[in-house]
Amino acid sequence: MPTGSEPLSMVVVKAVADAERVDPLDLPSPLGDAVDPDALDVLFQNGSGHLSFDYCGNMVTVDAEGSVDVTPLNEV
Repeated sequence: MPTGSEPLSMVVVKAVADAERVDPLDLPSPLGDAVDPDALDVLFQNGSGHLSFDYCGNMVTVDAEGSVDVTPLNEV
């Protein structure tokens, strides 16, 4: 899903909005309530690994390759 030119934080917001079937501006809380968006954007610049966090009732997992997986918490 990531384009490489879009910050990972925006990719996450769009992926969660898609999963919730709402406009990104209509999500019930900002990404900053779950994770620091600026830190997320630079987290994997020189490394590997993954990060999972709860955002808007979903478990969001991102990895160093920029993939974003969104799973409703009731399915985790």
